[in-house]
Amino acid sequence: MALIVQKFGGTSVGSVERIEQVAAKVKKFRDNGDDIVVVVSAMSGETNRLIDLAKQISEQPVARELDVMVSTGEQVTIALLAMALIKIGVPAVSYTGSQVRILTDSAHSKARILQIDSQNIQKELKAGRVVVVAGFQGVDESGNITTLGRGGSDTTGVALAAALKADECQIYTDVDGVYTTDPRVVAKAQRLNKITFEEMLEMASLGSKVLQIRAVEFAGKYSVPLRVLHSFQEGPGTLITLDEEESMEQPIISGIAFNRDEAKLTIRGVPDTPGIAFKILGPISSANVEVDMIVQNVAHDNTTDFTFTVHRNDYHNAQQVLEGIARDMGAREVIGDVDIAKVSIVGVGMRSHAGVASRMFEALAKENINIQMISTSEIKVSVVIEEKYLELAVRALHTAFELDAPTAKGD
Repeated sequence: MALIVQKFGGTSVGSVERIEQVAAKVKKFRDNGDDIVVVVSAMSGETNRLIDLAKQISEQPVARELDVMVSTGEQVTIALLAMALIKIGVPAVSYTGSQVRILTDSAHSKARILQIDSQNIQKELKAGRVVVVAGFQGVDESGNITTLGRGGSDTTGVALAAALKADECQIYTDVDGVYTTDPRVVAKAQRLNKITFEEMLEMASLGSKVLQIRAVEFAGKYSVPLRVLHSFQEGPGTLITLDEEESMEQPIISGIAFNRDEAKLTIRGVPDTPGIAFKILGPISSANVEVDMIVQNVAHDNTTDFTFTVHRNDYHNAQQVLEGIARDMGAREVIGDVDIAKVSIVGVGMRSHAGVASRMFEALAKENINIQMISTSEIKVSVVIEEKYLELAVRALHTAFELDAPTAKGD
């Protein structure tokens, strides 16, 4: 008998019919003798509806009151799922974040989990009940309702699995696992049976939308085995684990991630003096703009060109700050480009294989794709290219690193 934490997202519980389908799936595990804790999101579209209601009152609602309001979305779902389980003969009980006592800090709308008291859940499991827990929410020391921000329900699921020492945390979503890349871009993309936390963290940070970064970080920190599964299709999904398989058959690259939401800024002709990077990036950071890739080129006249990328939504804000810096420094000019994209290859196999980056560059060169920026880590290589070449680049790299699914004979 295993203890399993299952998390179902908004589309999985988007209607009463779907909630009843989730109940039937939970019953199968329960009938196998497993103890089950289910974490659910609000029904799809419900959180946005609640936020829109709040904004009809105030363009900038007070964060505490907004958390009180949006947390009701999950409260509806837990009650409905508990009812659906009881209806089909499965003893069940619903718990809000405060009833569990998921203790968080007081940062409304982006709270961090500090501690989970698992006693109430353990008591219900011993009594033979399925426990249905509201994701995305907690409570601070003063008893105020808090919400965890983007990906909060995934984080709740993983945190509960860690606190309960669950055998597995299963994340149910609208895909049947983690793929070598987006199947909508590469038809021959393959579902991965297994991937490491380290690889998944890179994939998530580089644009893969299957799992939220916070949830993967939490799972890796507490060694919680994660499995990504399709809500309404049977299959093994993808297991995310600490284990790096010691196998000669292990691929060098596990996946290719990409991000279209990139923009590039360059300040030219800056004096090449100590501390110049801080003088440029300090004000950018103070403007709450996150910088991704950075390249600095020193010219023969003792000036430097400094280039960095930001999220496309931050482009105009960052550009204004940079133009102010350029005036103060007497820089030559500021130029920008929003028509770029980032493509990354990810794999723990890079640690034991030389020449991975050159193989990537060769594949792009064969397609006449120019590389504008390069960034590397121990298990990834990222490049910035023109956005119009993004899909061509992903397909070329997918083939070059032998990730394409084998075709049937006669195809």
